[in-house]
Amino acid sequence: MDREVLKQIIMDQLKYRSPKNFYRRTVTETIHGFENDPNIIILSGIRRSGKSTIQRMLQLELLKINNYSDYYFNFDDERLVKFQVSDFQTLLEVFIELFGDQPRFYFDEIQNIEGWERFIRRLYEQGKKIYITGSNARLLSKELGTHLTGRYIQLEVFPLSFFEIVQHRYPEAFSKKALSTTDVGMILHHFSNYLKNGGIPEYVEFEKTEYLKDLLEGILYRDIIVRYKVQDEKALRETVYYLASNVGKEFSYTNLAKTVGVSSPHTIANYCDYLEQCYLCFFICRYSHSLQKQIQSNKKCYMIDSALVRTTGFRVSEDRGRLLENIVFLHLRMNRKEIYFHKDKKECDFVLREGNRVVQAIQVTTSLSDPEVKEREIEGLIEAMRAYDLEEGIILTENESGVIEIEEFRISVTPIWKWLLFQ
Repeated sequence: MDREVLKQIIMDQLKYRSPKNFYRRTVTETIHGFENDPNIIILSGIRRSGKSTIQRMLQLELLKINNYSDYYFNFDDERLVKFQVSDFQTLLEVFIELFGDQPRFYFDEIQNIEGWERFIRRLYEQGKKIYITGSNARLLSKELGTHLTGRYIQLEVFPLSFFEIVQHRYPEAFSKKALSTTDVGMILHHFSNYLKNGGIPEYVEFEKTEYLKDLLEGILYRDIIVRYKVQDEKALRETVYYLASNVGKEFSYTNLAKTVGVSSPHTIANYCDYLEQCYLCFFICRYSHSLQKQIQSNKKCYMIDSALVRTTGFRVSEDRGRLLENIVFLHLRMNRKEIYFHKDKKECDFVLREGNRVVQAIQVTTSLSDPEVKEREIEGLIEAMRAYDLEEGIILTENESGVIEIEEFRISVTPIWKWLLFQ
């Protein structure tokens, strides 16, 4: 690739302005903990979740601390469509020509270049510190597992969490021993906005629906249709619309294939895999001690962001309960929990496994004020607690709290907002 073009791109990308309204991300503290670790740091997550901003802000912070400079390059640039693995050597030479020899490298969306891992390994073996972002879990893990095993630490970046939003917009909530009426009201105000607007940083800031549509188009077209050479674009899109419209509901690949007009359930399974690798959707199985039964059972889908659920899915009325369930799932997923759902005679929304046993059962509902809803939620939770030998369970509601004791079982009823912030 032409050296002058690379120089121009490098100089263009140097012109970075810090965001005026930067949200401090919890993952940043984790990254700082590996500052002197020789391993490559990988930040992976959905497009526009804030990976690049986290990386650039980290770069600026370290520049203030250290006396040396570094190199930054974003491969998600249309001028790099012909960039090949052989061009990495030219890029390195241009970097050294412009800035001298530096110890740190920051690469954005490097998985766009096939064979990138060999160049990164060379830098690693030369003792360089490397930070990488990427928006496709499979492309990253495939290359990392092949050539960089044991040489990297991978951290997932999600859209803004409710904790991060409150920490930014109402930090006083965390400095008090007890919350006042005003405090609770303000937190509920922010929670209502979070339920509606999700956590994609730019959408949270400007609330432009076009932004979410553009994000979805970029994921479907650039990350899936082009990359995986999907022939039936209509079926893929209808699959996404169906999943967004049925968040938290059971489905099978066979029935979904019939719904979107695809002949093979295997095609739908592939679509779901692509969506998960791009961090748009996540899928959980019905819990079973048999791995084969888990694989063959129905699945449930949750999406990366509640605003994307609202704008992508079709619903005649807002299903607040499903949106709350999606938020709870995301919190569990952000905290790297192993998540399933329970179903036998009754159903429990989430069961969490650690090691070889289930350690927690959770129900999610808007309210327990309706006696039928309360009975259904409690019965489903107790069935799961009996099945997995648990003494305590949790019911998360929109704004109710208390303790329910039935026989030997103890059920904590907790507002979701409080659970997201303080547990």
